[in-house]
Amino acid sequence: MDNDKLLKELESKLKNLITENYKEIKPQLEKDLNTFLEKSKTKLERWLFLFSSGDLTEEELEWLLKSQLDLVSLQGLQTAGISKIKLNTIKNNIIKIILNVIMGLIIPTR
Repeated sequence: MDNDKLLKELESKLKNLITENYKEIKPQLEKDLNTFLEKSKTKLERWLFLFSSGDLTEEELEWLLKSQLDLVSLQGLQTAGISKIKLNTIKNNIIKIILNVIMGLIIPTR
């Protein structure tokens, strides 16, 4: 599994999400997502390895992603005054994209 490919694919998909759905908060969200990816890179790589080897289920991977994203609190968006409901929607969309990218890269090779 090529971790660099995974991270580039994640960045690309997340940037598309931002551009298509969150134009009004794009600068803050991009900054927060870059921080998330930087802080989570090592964990994402480890989880990817564990998932691809069958040591993590899809549900466990999703739980780990949610817990990691909760730690990166999307501080820029909170500062911009975005409601908690909208923050949760954004977080859920980010997790869906990350899971879809991982599934698309790993499931065919399982």
